[in-house]
Amino acid sequence: MARVRVPGGILTASQVRELGATAASLGSGVIELTSRANVQVRGLSGETETEFAGRMAAAGLLPSATHERVRNILASPMAGLDGYGLIEVAPLVRELDLALCARPALSELPGRFLFAIDDGRSDMTPLGADVTLLPTPRSTSSHGDAVEGALLLAGEDSGLRVNLAGAVPAMMAAAEAFLAERSAQNSTAWRVSELNDGPARIGARIGSAAAPSGVGDTVVPGGAADVRSRHPLGLVGGRGERVAVVVMPPLGRLTSAQAHSLAAAAEAGDGEIRLTPWRGAVVPGLNREDAELWLARLAATGLVTDPLSPWTGVTACAGRPGCAKSLADVQADAARSVVLLVDPPPAGALPVHWAGCERRCGRPSGRAVVVVATGNGYRVDADGQSVHCAGIDETTATVACSRSSRPTGMPRRADVRDPPATR
Repeated sequence: MARVRVPGGILTASQVRELGATAASLGSGVIELTSRANVQVRGLSGETETEFAGRMAAAGLLPSATHERVRNILASPMAGLDGYGLIEVAPLVRELDLALCARPALSELPGRFLFAIDDGRSDMTPLGADVTLLPTPRSTSSHGDAVEGALLLAGEDSGLRVNLAGAVPAMMAAAEAFLAERSAQNSTAWRVSELNDGPARIGARIGSAAAPSGVGDTVVPGGAADVRSRHPLGLVGGRGERVAVVVMPPLGRLTSAQAHSLAAAAEAGDGEIRLTPWRGAVVPGLNREDAELWLARLAATGLVTDPLSPWTGVTACAGRPGCAKSLADVQADAARSVVLLVDPPPAGALPVHWAGCERRCGRPSGRAVVVVATGNGYRVDADGQSVHCAGIDETTATVACSRSSRPTGMPRRADVRDPPATR
């Protein structure tokens, strides 16, 4: 397997075409979208690894061999498209990526260390990145720009505020402070949250290096819980007649043919495709008439375009046969479960993740329903409670009950009923 980092989830149409072509000719033919808005290609042989890396470099997707594993940057995928954000994120993503690759010491960051740039709508804050920039309106006593940045560490407000012009230096200072604190604690921690009193100690280390503009009122990181509001599907209105098309490949698995269709749609718009942490794709800059046509064409390829689809919010790890540790073919079982579900996910529905073993790779952050293969069926975990299920019918019924956003939504075994009949 090869993982390709996509800072901010931002790809050009030509890059998506190359990913699709390379996956088809060298790998399994499928591009997996990850919860960090990166991509994975499986099925590569030892003989094709070098060719794959060369083609990714030629496409501009491997700018730094030394820093490739640490180019983990999330960004609000709907920034500038629907009128809800405070800032454009793409320039900051590019600045952060260049600054990260330009500092040799930061190649020592763990591969799980994560940056995030929120556009002010708080869609990134629930994801618990190690370092998050959250733009907030300045207080009336402030002067200068109308927006400043709150620096969050492991999802907690550090209290530091920075001018947007100093946002990237502040994030770099936080990453360097993490490495220094990890060394001081003689730790092998991968994340800020794994350090002893990590957020507070790193915040104290940043000091003047972050060029803070001051300390602000505590920000309470938020964000919509509903998988549909976090990742709208269909047409999303933009400025004037320009709109975006938002789609989702089932279980985050994008076929080569679907990738080429997305690239063609992007070429009719701004030439850009934005991957989301919810394993979706956004095609911005289409005029409304063209967007409606492309929405139908993309749906015809098997991409999910309906926000009420039972596929919404359902993800799965690789499972068998792709992973030797998996106890089940979770991709196939998740698909069977979705077919059994007639009703759309309820408002406020929790995401559902199917995992082939206790490692639960790819699990979404925050509250979720996690379906774990046990070797003798599945265990459904939600809100600290578990139900063991013997077959797919029982597992599906349990999942359907558990998706309620209420903490009390987890069913008792006696509450489990047969799923609705398939259409």
